[in-house]
Amino acid sequence: MSSDIGVPEPAAAEEGRAKDHASLRLWLRLLACHNLIENRLRNQLRLGFDTTLPRFDLMAQLARYPEGLKMRDLSRLLMVSGGNVTGLVDRLVEEGLIERRDDPRDRRAYSVHLTAAGEASFAGMAEHHERWVVDLLDGLPADDRARLHDILGRLKTHLATLPPLG
Repeated sequence: MSSDIGVPEPAAAEEGRAKDHASLRLWLRLLACHNLIENRLRNQLRLGFDTTLPRFDLMAQLARYPEGLKMRDLSRLLMVSGGNVTGLVDRLVEEGLIERRDDPRDRRAYSVHLTAAGEASFAGMAEHHERWVVDLLDGLPADDRARLHDILGRLKTHLATLPPLG
């Protein structure tokens, strides 16, 4: 391929661009798969439990941390702003699915916990959610799933070692 001024580009530039395009195509494929899976799960949670994925995710984090979480930790784990978490927490408290507990070490702080009703509600959703994910990925043979898991693990490790920006 030649440049805009008619000078042929070096083979290395052509090869680099092909590599860049392959990486971009891979990123777009990963994003497309993520979106297809997430949309399916959103719809199944809505239809099966009249709930949203953010509510499910918040309850899942609280189920993982029975000792409770502070709001800032929930925000960090869910990768959303504190304002988004506050709205979700307020609604789930109103519904009796989670509760705020004062922090005995800090009078200004509190932690958030699943209630017994929240634990029961989440357990039912989690069981179905797992089945839905298994069904969605069952179209790949087990050895392909294992290889993909390993490859994505290596990618995750690589990405985690990159220096932070800014």
